Amino acid sequence: NGSLNGNLNNGTANGNNNGNVNKGDFNGMLNGNINNGTNNGNSNGNKNKGNKNGKENGNENKGHDNGNSNGNSNVGNLNGKENGNKNKGNGNGNVNGNQNKGDKNGKKNGNKNVGDDNGNLNGNLNNGTSNGVENGNLNNGSTNGNNNGNVNKGDFNGMRNGNENNGTYNGNANGNKNKGNKNGKENGNKNKGHANGNTNGNENVGNLNGKENGNMNEGNSNGNVNGNINKGNKNGKKNGNKNKGNSNGSLSGNKNEGNENGSYNGSNNNGSYNGLVNGNENIGDDNGNYSGNNNL
Repeated sequence: NGSLNGNLNNGTANGNNNGNVNKGDFNGMLNGNINNGTNNGNSNGNKNKGNKNGKENGNENKGHDNGNSNGNSNVGNLNGKENGNKNKGNGNGNVNGNQNKGDKNGKKNGNKNVGDDNGNLNGNLNNGTSNGVENGNLNNGSTNGNNNGNVNKGDFNGMRNGNENNGTYNGNANGNKNKGNKNGKENGNKNKGHANGNTNGNENVGNLNGKENGNMNEGNSNGNVNGNINKGNKNGKKNGNKNKGNSNGSLSGNKNEGNENGSYNGSNNNGSYNGLVNGNENIGDDNGNYSGNNNL
């Protein structure tokens, strides 16, 4: 039942195997933990356990400089509120994925993951909340990164839980995967494109019984093989997807699968600029209503 019990853990210089473990409070409030990263460290993952019935208990994990295998794990709160975690990226790091577990019945628990600089294999995993509200995750892209895909799992009965994934610069194989919500509402995902990226397809899985869950995928600049896949909703309503084209892109086809028993599910696909082999494929709705596709 504590209040204002934040822990501060300073990182090591050239350290090895220096993980911090911070256990959560029971009915606690304002108990955020701050973990400072290591310099040239190895295997220094921090683990922060969530609070039960806690409020405003966000954890902040600072990144490592030239670190290796430094993933942070943040366990969600039970019935928590405003417990967002912030994970800063690594400089030239390798295999530094952050894992953020969702809240149960939580509200306003968005996680923010800042990308790595020249990082490799730094994917973030954000698990959805159960019955959550306003739990959107923000994942900033890597600079010159490789294999940095983010995975955002959907909410159960969630509302207003949109994920935003910012693209990488000169990245390679950085696809984001966003799983849909069950009975969710207003859960649109936004995926920003890559600059000079290669093989950066985003995959957005539809909602079950969802409403107003449109996905927006921005195109790549000078990208190659950047197809987006948007799977339809089941029994969904007002679920249009919008895919912007690539600039000077190649092999950038988008695929939008229709909804089952859906209504008002139009897809809008903008063409590529000086692109090559950029066909869009739009699969129709089953028993759908007002489901026109617009391809520019």
